[in-house]
Amino acid sequence: MSETDQQTTPQTNGADDQHEHGHWGAHDHEEGMFGHIHDESDPFHTHPGEEEMVILTPEEAGNRITLTSVGIDVGSSTSHLMFSRLTLERQGIALSSRFKVVDRSIVFRSPILLTPYTDETTIDTDELSRFIEGVYKDAGMTVNDVDTGATIFTGEAAKKSNAEAISALFAEHAGKFVCATAGPNLEGVMAAFGSGAAGRSKRDGKAGTVMNIDMGGGTAKIAICHNGEVVETAAINVGARLVAMDKDGTITRIERAAEIIAEELGIPLKLGEKLSEAHQKAMAELLAESLYNLVERRPLGRLADRLMITGALEFKGPIDSISFSGGVSEYVYDTEKRNFGDLGILLGKAVMERTPRLNAPLDQAEQMIRATVIGAGQYTLQVSGSTIYISRPDLLPHRNLQVVAPVMPGPDYTLETAKQAIASALQRQDIEEGDRAVALSFRWRMEPSYDRVKTLATAIAESMPNTLKAGIPLTLVFDTDIGGAVGSMLTREVIPGHDIASIDEVDLSDLDFIDLGEELEDVHAVPVVVKSLVFTTARERNAGLVRGVAPHGHDHDHDHGDGHDHDHDHGHDHDHDHTH
Repeated sequence: MSETDQQTTPQTNGADDQHEHGHWGAHDHEEGMFGHIHDESDPFHTHPGEEEMVILTPEEAGNRITLTSVGIDVGSSTSHLMFSRLTLERQGIALSSRFKVVDRSIVFRSPILLTPYTDETTIDTDELSRFIEGVYKDAGMTVNDVDTGATIFTGEAAKKSNAEAISALFAEHAGKFVCATAGPNLEGVMAAFGSGAAGRSKRDGKAGTVMNIDMGGGTAKIAICHNGEVVETAAINVGARLVAMDKDGTITRIERAAEIIAEELGIPLKLGEKLSEAHQKAMAELLAESLYNLVERRPLGRLADRLMITGALEFKGPIDSISFSGGVSEYVYDTEKRNFGDLGILLGKAVMERTPRLNAPLDQAEQMIRATVIGAGQYTLQVSGSTIYISRPDLLPHRNLQVVAPVMPGPDYTLETAKQAIASALQRQDIEEGDRAVALSFRWRMEPSYDRVKTLATAIAESMPNTLKAGIPLTLVFDTDIGGAVGSMLTREVIPGHDIASIDEVDLSDLDFIDLGEELEDVHAVPVVVKSLVFTTARERNAGLVRGVAPHGHDHDHDHGDGHDHDHDHGHDHDHDHTH
C-alpha cells in the first residue's frame, strides 16, 4: 500500500471489520462529505498549494489485471492443453464495478495426444501425467505461473472409472486456481465460445442465431447461440471413436454406443476381429442420421432417443448459420486427411453430405479440434466486484460448491417470505440443509436499506441452522454490489464469529457448481469459475450407455419440464461473456 493510500484509508475497528472491502460510508474531506466538485472539462487539474497529481496506470489503480490461464481437455480420442493470457478491466470507476475480459491471447498450444487407456474402463493416469508435465516444461510454465483455468473430461473419457478422481487431481496440481469440470452441456458451451459460434451470433451489434455442432470421439454437443449467448445445449452419443481399430482394421476398443449401432444394423462387433470398410461406412451413416434427427429438431426416433445424453433441443426459432467444431469437424471441413483407426473420416463425410438439410449456410469455425480447450482456458472465469466480505484471508479457496438460487420476493419482503424462498430453493435441488457447503445466490433488485439488509441476513442465518451448527462457512453470491453489506451485517449483528464469504457482481444463472479462488489482493476481488460436475447423466445410465451400470426402466433422476434434472446438468448459459 502506498503512503498516499495509508493517509486516505479510514481506520478500521479491528476484528469487526475483518477482511471487508467496499464499506458503506464516505471519506471526510474538509470541503464537505464529497469534497469539492471538479470541472468535468478538466478533471485532473490541481489547486495552489497542492502536490502535482500523479496519473496512475489502470494496473496501479486496481482497474486492470492480467492472468495466465490453462485449459486441459481430456477427451474420448485426444487430450491437449492450451495456455492463455487474459486481461480483465473494471467496467466503471466504482470499486463495485465488475471486471470483464477485454483481451484473450494464446500463449502456448500443446501437441495432440491420443488419450491413453489401460483398459476399456480406465484412463492411463501415468502416461497422461507425463504428457501434461512435459507440456508445462515445453511452455516454460510452472504451476505457480498459472493463475486460473479448468480441466474438462469430455465424451466417453468422462465415463471412465477414474475420470472424476483424475480431473480433481490434475486441477489441484495444474495451478493456483484451476478447476475440475465435467458435463456435456458445459462442453457444448465451452465449444460454442472456443469455436467462435457465440461471437458470430452477434455480428456488428446485430443479433443472430448460430448452431454449433461439436463432434469428438464419443459424443456430439449442440449449442444454440443467440446474440452472443448460449441459449440451449444438447448432447448425443455420436462420435468417431466409439469403435477403434488398428491399421489392419482389427477392433481394439468398443464403446457401448457402438454396440447399440451395430445391433441396429446386424453387424457383429468383437474385440480382436476385423470390421470391414462396408460395415464401418454403414455405422458412420447411421450415426450421422441419428445426429441429424437431433439437429433438425424432429421428434426423436427410437434409436436417437436411446443415444441421447441430455434432453432434445426445444429451440424452435430459425437458424441463421451452422458451424462445426471438435475433432470430427476437421473431416467435415476437409482440413484433415489422416486415418486414426476410427470412424472419423467416414463420419465427417456423412455429416457434411447432410448439411443442406439444415437450410442454413455453413460458417467456418475459428477453432475446430481445439475449441473446447480454448473455451476451458478462456471462457470459464469471472472476477467479483471489490465490495466483498471475507471473514478471514485463509477462508478461500472454496471448491465444488453447489449453487442454490432462491427466487427473492419483491422489495417488501419479510423475514418469513425470505426464509421460504431459501427453503424452496434447497428443496428444488434436493439438498438437505447442513449436509454440505453450498453457495446461496441472490439476484438483488432493490435499494440496500439497513432494514432490507438486516432482514435478508437474518433470514439466511435462520434458514441454515445445521450449516451454522456444523461450522460450515456461509458462501453468498450476489449479482449486484451488496455482498460486502450483507456479509458485514451477518458478522456484526447476526452471527458474530461465523466464517462468511460474501461476494458480488457475479452472474450464476442456472449453472450448478462454483469454485471461489483466493482474493486477488491488488484489486480486492475474488476469481470465480462457474461450472458443472456431471461425469454421466441419469439418461445415459438408464439407457445402458455406461458400462458397469445396469439400465432400468424408471428414471429415478427424472428430468423436469424445465430441463433441470437431479444431476444438475443444465443447458442454459448465463451472461457468457464469461468474464466467465
